[in-house]
Amino acid sequence: MTIKELLLQEIESTPDTILAETLDFLRFLKTKETQTHALPEAESTTNTTVNSTGRSLLEHLKTIGKWSGDDLQECLQLVYATRGKAKFDDDNPFE
Repeated sequence: MTIKELLLQEIESTPDTILAETLDFLRFLKTKETQTHALPEAESTTNTTVNSTGRSLLEHLKTIGKWSGDDLQECLQLVYATRGKAKFDDDNPFE
């Protein structure tokens, strides 16, 4: 069997919650692969750190624009399905 056939066989018996995470991971890998091939070799191995400030982040938000597309609900459901629950085991210092 090919890898694709094996994947399809596993997909058939996998719950939707795991499939949602798998789809997200696959999209991440494809994006990472595309970005790696788009950069010259020297640039892809160089790590650059950007020190952002609150002001620079707010300015960047102005350039992003508004949501466009019809997958907002799908994206929100994915966020809700994959986010972890917060744990507050420590004593509250504000009480």
